[in-house]
Amino acid sequence: MAGGGSSLRVHALRLGPGEELFSSLLSFVEERKLRAPFIITCVGSVTKATLRLANATADNTNEVIRLQERFEIVSLVGTLNKEAHLHICLADKDGKTVGGHVLGDLEVFTTAEVVIGEAVDLSFTREMDPGTGFPELVVHPRHKDAV
Repeated sequence: MAGGGSSLRVHALRLGPGEELFSSLLSFVEERKLRAPFIITCVGSVTKATLRLANATADNTNEVIRLQERFEIVSLVGTLNKEAHLHICLADKDGKTVGGHVLGDLEVFTTAEVVIGEAVDLSFTREMDPGTGFPELVVHPRHKDAV
């Protein structure tokens, strides 16, 4: 197990109707050159989502669902490095929930209020893990001279 402690910098943004949440988060991270970003919290609503369900395997036998109705975002968690790893839980009009690994198409309905943390003393990368068959998080200490 690798890891490390770090100071925290907090960023916040609000997205409006029709904006795509996933790509907007990646753009935000890239524009600000964040090296170890992660979701602290997110509330809002979406009208679409594309998710990979929990039975995914490295040999690509993945079950992908494409949702298209109004949902409340009840949870969004994960890391936002170049190969972001986000999981979301959505509630429908009856309060029933569905969740999974975010692939994209998170179209904002009314708003998405997102608070992003950055571990300022660390850097996140992803490397292929032969044990899981997926690119997994690797935590590096950030050098003091790195921007």
